[in-house]
Amino acid sequence: MSINEKAWAGFTGGPWQTTVDVRDFIQRNYAPYEGDDEFLAGPTLRTRKLTKKLTQLLKQEQSAGGVLDVDTETVSSLTSYAPGYLDKELELIAGLQTDSPLRRGVNPFGGVKMTRQACEAYGYKLSDKIEQEFTYRTTHNDGVFRIYSDEIKAARRSGLITGLPDAYGRGRIIGDYRRVALYGVDALIAAKKADKERLSASAAAADELRLLEELYQQIAFLEKLKEMAAMYGFDISRPAENALEATQWLYFGYLGAIKEQNGAAMSLGRVSTFLDIYLQRDLDTGLLDEAGAQEVMDHFVIKLRMARHLRTPEYNELFAGDPMWITEAIGGTGEDGRTLVTKNCFRMLHTLENLGCSAEPNMTVLWSGDLPAAFKKYSAAISCRTSAIQYESDDLMRPLYGDDYGIACCVSAMRLGKEMQFFGARANIVKLLLMSLNGGRDERTGEQVAPVTEPYAGDYLDYGEVLKRMDFYRTWLARTYVTAMNMIHYMHDKYAYEKTQMALHDTAVHRYMAFGAAGLSVLADSLSAIRYARVRPIRNEEGLITDFETTGDYPAFGNDDDRVDQIAREQVELFIRELKKNPTYRNAEHTLSILTITSNVVYGKKTGATPDGRKAGQPFAPGANPMHNREKNGALASLNSVAKIPYALCRDGISNTFSIVPGALGKNENERCANLSALLEGYFASGAHHINVNVLDRVQLKDAFDHPEAWPNLTIRVSGYAVNFVKLSRQHQQEIIARTFHEAM
Repeated sequence: MSINEKAWAGFTGGPWQTTVDVRDFIQRNYAPYEGDDEFLAGPTLRTRKLTKKLTQLLKQEQSAGGVLDVDTETVSSLTSYAPGYLDKELELIAGLQTDSPLRRGVNPFGGVKMTRQACEAYGYKLSDKIEQEFTYRTTHNDGVFRIYSDEIKAARRSGLITGLPDAYGRGRIIGDYRRVALYGVDALIAAKKADKERLSASAAAADELRLLEELYQQIAFLEKLKEMAAMYGFDISRPAENALEATQWLYFGYLGAIKEQNGAAMSLGRVSTFLDIYLQRDLDTGLLDEAGAQEVMDHFVIKLRMARHLRTPEYNELFAGDPMWITEAIGGTGEDGRTLVTKNCFRMLHTLENLGCSAEPNMTVLWSGDLPAAFKKYSAAISCRTSAIQYESDDLMRPLYGDDYGIACCVSAMRLGKEMQFFGARANIVKLLLMSLNGGRDERTGEQVAPVTEPYAGDYLDYGEVLKRMDFYRTWLARTYVTAMNMIHYMHDKYAYEKTQMALHDTAVHRYMAFGAAGLSVLADSLSAIRYARVRPIRNEEGLITDFETTGDYPAFGNDDDRVDQIAREQVELFIRELKKNPTYRNAEHTLSILTITSNVVYGKKTGATPDGRKAGQPFAPGANPMHNREKNGALASLNSVAKIPYALCRDGISNTFSIVPGALGKNENERCANLSALLEGYFASGAHHINVNVLDRVQLKDAFDHPEAWPNLTIRVSGYAVNFVKLSRQHQQEIIARTFHEAM
């Protein structure tokens, strides 16, 4: 029997056997499950021991200020560390980023200055050896700042464009880690070598020559991936032969990626249904029982919870809570109408019960009207118990991406192994408004950031005139933003290319360029105030507009009022339309998100007072959320406003973070679960894209703010991802406490 015959015994064959096609394998072999959660097993003794050990380490990490240990002597790579274990005798899934649990490595290829600062922030010193080595290396950050224009630097400095991945790994690239399990690495190497040979026969254009070098690097790192696994005693050159190997092989693929790259979002992809095929085969043959199947998933998730990157304080201010965004997409519906929910989708969510609540992996349920009722109920129950799940509309995304896509970072969809993304943080569209009024000057510093025009001279703001000014500066901002993104991603490909992740893609890959906008609800409310109330600009001694006096009422976003909701929609449409006028690096497709992560706090800090009544320095609302406590018509009205922003304009995603007190959902768990499920059903039926669900009382957060030691595992959704509340800065915690907690539907 050949290696493949042994590994694939019992599987239904098809095109996947002769070409790399994981989707075809899944479609021919998975078992849809429409039953309930009664089959689930609790944690084994081995799992409980491992969980206890990890919990102790997490407490030590928190006591040490958020970082337990840093290896400052070794540049992180696939084979640069000796094997590490949480407990070699207990753990079913092997592999750590470094040689010790929760020890963080350094990856200076993004920028040695940033690495140095990250070390120093936690009381460590980057080794002289590494400092010396990178004196003679060009990092991604070096390359970017060599070609940045003064205009881009000024926009960056002012907070008009913030969070650009110009000093850290870009992330948002999902390797198809399932390929390692299904085919083994040798088969993947052979396929890449064949692609390289075909291309090298006629390569002439710059893009083709670049791709040839990238293929060389991909092949080299697939070889390194084998070496890394061999250090732990595993031969991943061949396909996995059972469920434990399939999980281990897949995890090694992911581990290689996070060893190599300090990416902003290192998503997992969509592995639950894939792994179910292996688990079900082992269950059918008696190799596993249900307790054993759950144990494999529990140990896999334990390892994901241990993933760590070393980041600077500036990064942590933008993306708070120490996130990795290990996003796993669960459920959804196939193109043929069959549910993609399997027993293993339940098992993945069940890890939140067996192991306790956690922010990672970032559990994302792909909601479809056709999901089995029992799975909807179970997902809602886990949300009510943990506040650890986000939901995205499979019915919106499936027609665009098919039924084998994953979610990068928080809300960004792409076909697994066939598409990737150039990530680009976001533009501050509130500041765009203020600069338009001030003739291109920063309202806080007076610095001339954008082209010079005459400042607004009237005593009151005229809606038509304001829009005209914004049109002029929006064109400039879009050009500046796209140019910065092109520079960043050219240099990242040149100096910090993701060899392991891209080796787990097709050679011919479609690219997205992910732009973002922050402050949508502040902008919509400000324009609404200008249109429907009376706004008088207040100028300082230099004639700079620094504040506003608003008299009269205006409709606020979040109340299902078309007057302001249409303004929000129009601003989104105008921005993406302007972005698309500018060509992108490697012909990437322009997309836009309404997503802030936790940078809504930083954006607010860098933005002056606004016509809606927001004071200078106050945080924005996160993502597409209405501003805090301006929703006066209940939860459903708030959701309806957000749902009016079309996904067609925001293909990179529309983040909505929703908090509701338990009592508003029902008197008991059954009522709450049923009502939450119905709420989600209605929300997505109205065309909405995404929602984070928090079911908790403000009093819990206030108590966790005052007594963090009593709430070590309190997990909340913040803006497209979950965090442990105690890992947030005091300022971020205060902003979250100030958000709307809906007390009525």
